[in-house]
Amino acid sequence: MKSSVIRTLVSIGSCLIAAGSMAADIYSPMTPAVQETTTESGWTFSFAPYFWAAGLSGDVAQFGLPEADVDASFSDIFDHLDFGAMAIGEARYGPYSVFGDVIYTKLSGQSGTPRGILAEDVELKSETFAGLLGAGYAVFEDNAARLDIVGGLRVWSVESELSFSGGILDGRSRTDDATWVDGLTGFRGTYSITPEIYLTGWGLVGAGGADLDWDVAAAIGYRFSDTISAVAGYRALGVDYSDDGFVFDVVQQGPILGIVVRF
Repeated sequence: MKSSVIRTLVSIGSCLIAAGSMAADIYSPMTPAVQETTTESGWTFSFAPYFWAAGLSGDVAQFGLPEADVDASFSDIFDHLDFGAMAIGEARYGPYSVFGDVIYTKLSGQSGTPRGILAEDVELKSETFAGLLGAGYAVFEDNAARLDIVGGLRVWSVESELSFSGGILDGRSRTDDATWVDGLTGFRGTYSITPEIYLTGWGLVGAGGADLDWDVAAAIGYRFSDTISAVAGYRALGVDYSDDGFVFDVVQQGPILGIVVRF
């Protein structure tokens, strides 16, 4: 079996990993706007499931193979998605906020080999978890606008498995994984154009396990009621991680869409 076959599968899997994460992964536009309903205790809460149709480009390497250049559209990635879940939650008290962003994806791809001697088929399965926990403080706020300074930690965990069927390697498998933590800081802003329509965006940058981790976005939202809003925009996220032959140096970008529930 040629190594190029495995490299192709690894590249596809890495694209899928990135598309799910991110998705993630950082502070998204699906967060409360300036006009919110406050509980008797003074706290406001929001929950926002979201969808990010991101493509991916960059360099990846796993299983001790050389780096491979990847350039995949969202439709290419979506064809290999088995399961994905993305959601953000936030609690706010006055100028203070605490937020979390959780993403989980499960992906798979399969390919036959040229001669089928070492194996007839090779399957790649990948599971990825990306979780961000952070806090923010409003450095400016009035009836129409708010600007928060935010910071937090994001944990990445990626595990991939190659399984062989048929040929000499029939029934054998190999795994490769990586887990790292990045510290992030930046700003998030919200501006109400009308009582129903608002703009929101953010910019974050950091490092840690990765040499560089950054995330920027801009979006527009519409309030259907005090508790329900819809948000649409565009997001770009980049991460540069490498350790012991595991390389994940990619940029993801694409439209993002979500529903915000406030209570």
